[in-house]
Amino acid sequence: MGRRFLHQLLLAALALCFAPARSDDWLPATATFYGGADGSDTMGGACGYGNLYDQGYGINNAALSTALFNDGASCGQCYVIICDSSKSGWCRPGPGHWVAVSATNFCPPNWSYPDGGWCAPPKPHFDMSQPAWENIGIYTAGIIPVLYQRVKCWRDGGVRFTIGGFNYFELVLVTNVAGSGSIQSMAVKGTGTDWIPMSRNWGANWQCLAGLAGQGLSFALTSTGGQTIVFPDVVPAWWQFGQTFTTYKNFDY
Repeated sequence: MGRRFLHQLLLAALALCFAPARSDDWLPATATFYGGADGSDTMGGACGYGNLYDQGYGINNAALSTALFNDGASCGQCYVIICDSSKSGWCRPGPGHWVAVSATNFCPPNWSYPDGGWCAPPKPHFDMSQPAWENIGIYTAGIIPVLYQRVKCWRDGGVRFTIGGFNYFELVLVTNVAGSGSIQSMAVKGTGTDWIPMSRNWGANWQCLAGLAGQGLSFALTSTGGQTIVFPDVVPAWWQFGQTFTTYKNFDY
């Protein structure tokens, strides 16, 4: 069997295995890697997740180019990526090589290059952790053409809320989001308030300006897939800045 036939067979098999988060076809992009052989330098990043193991994302992660990152709105989304063997001889040999990654960081343009480098708009590009990248590419290549599709995220356990900020400024980090993987809108309700809309501050951090200390907190989240879940009384009145609260609910889409 020829390389092109095996390539098409892999695409068809992956389409059956993964539930797309939306009805996209396979799209072309490029992929590089960073973070060292153990991926340790991919911890942290522009989504604000910090330790990716603790927050449910693990080592199969990627920094997205400007075109894909969408000012942080894509944080947490999941993608299946394969090397495009019809365009490169640097794909890992043999059929069945693919990887699923979560978006956890931003790959900025490099304006020391006239075109801004691989991560400049409008180029779709994944700067993946090295262990994830080596599932599909040969190390010495450095960069490979890929095909990708956004898919449903699967997470262990429920959505988590980490309360940051100070005084009248609440900054809530939302992590471990399943389904579409990312949040479109969010609101908070104290035991003594109505629902207060929150806005994205940066990455997966949402903010509001309200005096909520000493109140129990509920959250209402709408995913980018359009599903709304209310998390009632998930944060007790004795909460302190810096604490994380785990739930038992998560998104399907």
